[in-house]
Amino acid sequence: MKWEEVRNLYPNQFVKFQVLKSHVEDDIEYVEELALIGPIEEEHATKELLNSREDILVYHTSNDKVKLKIRTRIGLRRAY
Repeated sequence: MKWEEVRNLYPNQFVKFQVLKSHVEDDIEYVEELALIGPIEEEHATKELLNSREDILVYHTSNDKVKLKIRTRIGLRRAY
C-alpha cells in the first residue's frame, strides 16, 4: 500500500504500519510501500511507537511523505 492511500483512508490520524519497501537518500529513509496495521488513538500513539519493533512504525497522516532521519551512534561517553 502507498502512503497516499493511507492518508485518504485515515485523514489526520496516527496509523501503525510495517515498512515493506524503502530507500535512503543522504541520511533520510523514505518509505515507499507499507502494510497498514491500523489507526491508533492519539493518546496511545507514543506508547505504541515505543513498544514497536524493527520495521513497525507509528506515523501521523498529516505528513506528505514518510521520511525518517537516520541517526548513527558515533560513540558513548561516560562521566567519572
